Amino acid sequence: MKLLDGKICIVTGAAGSLGLATAGLFLREGAKVTLVDRDAAALQAAVSLFGEHADRLMVQTADVADAGATASFVEATLARWGGLDVLFCNAGVSGDICPVVDYPEDVFDRVMAVNVRGPFLGCKYALPKMRDGGSIVITSSVVGTTSDPGIAAYAASKHAVIGLMRTVAKEAAPRGIRVNVVAPGPIENDFQRNVEAGLSRAIGRNAKQFLDGLIPLGRHGRAEEIGQLVLYLASAQSSFSTGGVFMADGGMSI
Repeated sequence: MKLLDGKICIVTGAAGSLGLATAGLFLREGAKVTLVDRDAAALQAAVSLFGEHADRLMVQTADVADAGATASFVEATLARWGGLDVLFCNAGVSGDICPVVDYPEDVFDRVMAVNVRGPFLGCKYALPKMRDGGSIVITSSVVGTTSDPGIAAYAASKHAVIGLMRTVAKEAAPRGIRVNVVAPGPIENDFQRNVEAGLSRAIGRNAKQFLDGLIPLGRHGRAEEIGQLVLYLASAQSSFSTGGVFMADGGMSI
């Protein structure tokens, strides 16, 4: 039996590398999946990647920071599949890299809207519709447990979702719904490359090499490696795990 046979899942930030990798794992393990992202073209491209699973796939274009849009993709999932078992709140933005005294307030607000309000709304609207025994996974970051200069908005947002997760984990526990955070380190993807372009300018050296030097395993992670951890948390294999921060950072935080 596959790990997610008969399970119905929502993945936000589904057009990015981690969302795509995780959705692919969910589909291969028997799930029906709703892909959610702001980028409609990227969502359609994702559908072509998963052609063999097209009968278990639906896409929804939405801004996760919008309450109406969030309620709509939850309801669309229920209407299409008849239930909901797994919510993976993965949509995120990085913001700028600059000192807090120079940090643009509108950028700070947008980072908090996507990275914190998005998972809050996901939990608010999905939790009442989820079947007992389900799972919610929220993407934080290694900088949800540490931080560095210049990333005030991103670090604040990734710390915040850990507090959100711990609260929802206690509220959802009576229904057997588990709520956890996955905290990746640097991943080989476009999101990280954009972050590192700004970091390279800020520190005056190659940021990828700099970060690899801080990671005991000596390299960036792959989206599929993080996706495997999300799959574990989504499945019954993690049936006694809730309220946890699961690091996937190559040892960067130790």
